[in-house]
Amino acid sequence: MIALGISSDTTAWLRSSGLEIILLLLGAVLFARFATFVRDRVTQRIDSGFRSSDALVRTEAAKHRHALAQVLTWVVLTIVYVLVGMELLQRLGFQVTGLIAPAAVLGAALGFGAQRIVQDILAGFFLITERQYGFGDVVRISVTGSAEIAEGTVEDVTLRITTLRNSDGEVITVPNGQIVKVTNLSKDWARAAIDVPVAATVDITRVNEVLHRVGTEAYEDPRLKPLLLDEPTVMGIDDLAMDQINIRMVARTLPGKQFEVGRELRVRVAAALRREGISETT
Repeated sequence: MIALGISSDTTAWLRSSGLEIILLLLGAVLFARFATFVRDRVTQRIDSGFRSSDALVRTEAAKHRHALAQVLTWVVLTIVYVLVGMELLQRLGFQVTGLIAPAAVLGAALGFGAQRIVQDILAGFFLITERQYGFGDVVRISVTGSAEIAEGTVEDVTLRITTLRNSDGEVITVPNGQIVKVTNLSKDWARAAIDVPVAATVDITRVNEVLHRVGTEAYEDPRLKPLLLDEPTVMGIDDLAMDQINIRMVARTLPGKQFEVGRELRVRVAAALRREGISETT
């Protein structure tokens, strides 16, 4: 009889609260998959729109929309998980209202240990709303307590962390609350700076003429001109030493294209100086 009573009670619980728990868990999993699917579709549409267009770089609005889709998904899923967790506690027989006082004490205790998490979330909120950077931006980040600069392409942004991938393919994860300074290398436009070291005895006027010619030819090149916003210019002497002079040449480029343009201009400058019989110092 006792066994039958236990069996009947268990069966009744499974048909009521047990079934509800299973449905809640299943619903949370399905909702998470749906939210992730919607986010992926949105980001894929943004990326496909960029690839199918004639644009060489993503617009600032596209970068922001991509990052915003990731952040909103993260926030929505967090809220859903918290609500489902509270419902599960009720189905298991815990009185959520009775847990308010202990939860307040526990929350105050955890608050001292969770200050960094709260700081990360608040910092992430302002990073997104102020559009400091977005998906695909090339950034240089100074991190609290670290002398090493985190530099790379933004691959993921949430309210808590920013994920970068550097030129070596390494993934760098930076908590938003530990970001001290952000240098965005691909916002609106960028600048490629080329320092040309030459011997102090060379004719500076002649070197400037060679560099001006290189800049004009580069701007007229059909392959480079789409990356340049205007013709590269020679700024003049940037550094002066006893046996060496540095002459700086700069070019305004599309966002994120300064590295490609800089490499190409250095090759052209080296070849032009060699043809003129002017040697660069090392």
